[in-house]
Parts: sequence; C-alpha cells; structure tokens
Amino acid sequence: MYIVGTPIGNLGDITYRAIDILKSCAFVLAEDTRESIKLFKKYDINTQLISYRDQNHLKMIGKIKEKLDMALNLALISDSGTPLISDPGFKLVRELRKEGYTIESIPGPSALISALSISSLPTNRFMFLGFLPKSQKKRKEILEKYLELGDTVIMYESPNRVLDLLSLIRECTYENTVVLAKDLTKMREEILIGEAGELKSLLKDRDFAKHPHGEFVVLVYPTLKTE
Repeated sequence: MYIVGTPIGNLGDITYRAIDILKSCAFVLAEDTRESIKLFKKYDINTQLISYRDQNHLKMIGKIKEKLDMALNLALISDSGTPLISDPGFKLVRELRKEGYTIESIPGPSALISALSISSLPTNRFMFLGFLPKSQKKRKEILEKYLELGDTVIMYESPNRVLDLLSLIRECTYENTVVLAKDLTKMREEILIGEAGELKSLLKDRDFAKHPHGEFVVLVYPTLKTE
C-alpha cells in the first residue's frame, strides 16, 4: 500500500515518482474521485479510482485486503496534500500495519509544512492541531492548553470560522503574531501576517464575512497572558 502525496493546489507540484506509482498500481483509493480525476487526466493516469473515506472504511477494508493478498499494489490519495493529515486514512494504515502489510510513503506537498516554511515564525518546535471542534467552548479550551506551551501552533480553518478563531486567539494570548496562509500554490495565494485583532479588522474591511473563500492555514506564535 502506497500513501501518495498529491498537490495542494498547483497540479505541477507532484513528483515523478508519485506519477509512476499511481500509474503502476492496480487501483487507487481516493477521498473524492471527482477531485482526483482532474490530476489523473493531466498526467494521463489511467488507473481505476475507488472511493475511500472514513465513512466507508468498514465496507472497504475487506476488499482492500483481498486485493493486497493477491499481490496487487494499491495507493491511497486524498483530495490534496499528504493523506491522513486531517484527511482519511488513519484507520486503514493502522489496521494494515497491525496485520503485517507493507506500507510505503511517497512524499509530497503538505499545506501545514508549506505554510510554516514561509511564515517567518519559529520552526524548531511546533504543534499541529488540525481542524478545531465547532464548539466555541472546546475551541477555546484547546487553544488555551496549547498556546501556553509557547511554541508555534498551526491549525486548519474554514473561511466561515476564521474571524471567530482570530477573536479566540486574541482572548487566549497577551500578544501574538498570527499568519494566515490562504490558497497556497494557487493563483489567489495570500499570506497575511500581524496581530490577531489587526488581521480580523483587515478581513472585516474587505467584507470577508459576506464573501468567505479559501481554506486557511492559521499559524500562531504567542506571548502568554500574565496575571
């Protein structure tokens, strides 16, 4: 089983090795076949795509093992980036590992690493929180817990909740530097750097709440509140 990283936006950001692997496999498990077909058409990859998500794991796992037991190579991809990083695949990899199947990583892009590398925030230690829960109370509890460590904290956030997240960051820190990375590698790529309140005001001035777009990577370097 190959775990294959694919582009996070620009379809040119795929490795030669990844293309070769995807072409050589018997089947490719994809988070959303409608999204993955765009990549496959660009690089003339004719391998059959099969829908795999956490929701259909129990239905699919037996069929996946059956194919692997036939000595067929399979690959797992997500809609974009490295599979399992806030995307489906953990259940699959865990179960296959327990049963002794060979799993190999084919490295590729990752939005959190791409954003961190250009953020200008400290990179020696960082905490990745993925997508925070929807509950405002739980979101604040998580932020308070991890921001107090004093390391760079990274999250994914939808455009519909990014303004609320900036408010919470401001509540949980004395001072902060926040980086908003949006539409990485795409034509509308944008990197905004500033204090949480400043960035919220900037987005409000753009009337962002009425026209939200683009998934965000949010990076925070905190100065802790003092009593």
